[in-house]
Amino acid sequence: IDGFMAQTGDVQYGRADGDVSRAGTGASDMPNLPAEFSEDLAFERGVVGMARSQSPDSANSQFFIMFEPGYFLNGQYTIVGEMTEGLDTLDAIKRGEGANGAVIGDPDVMQAVRVTE
Repeated sequence: IDGFMAQTGDVQYGRADGDVSRAGTGASDMPNLPAEFSEDLAFERGVVGMARSQSPDSANSQFFIMFEPGYFLNGQYTIVGEMTEGLDTLDAIKRGEGANGAVIGDPDVMQAVRVTE
């Protein structure tokens, strides 16, 4: 969603090799995570957070990366990391259309992710 965030990680329906019309509605076969909201951290550009449904205890396999600050998420979602480099790559992510940010055609795919401390 332009000006907001990019969401991914749906292991049930988010595969790029098939029908992705239900992408974003699935989860994984692992249990959902109980709410652990980040009270002292802010959703700034490049921050990575756990996606969830209306239920606070529903985070599972999906996550999002902030294109722009989203302070209205503060204290309501869990921050799991932040981009430490490559913000030009963040800016190049294909944007979706409409209120839900549905990507028309093939979505971008992460080729590699490296976790650092």
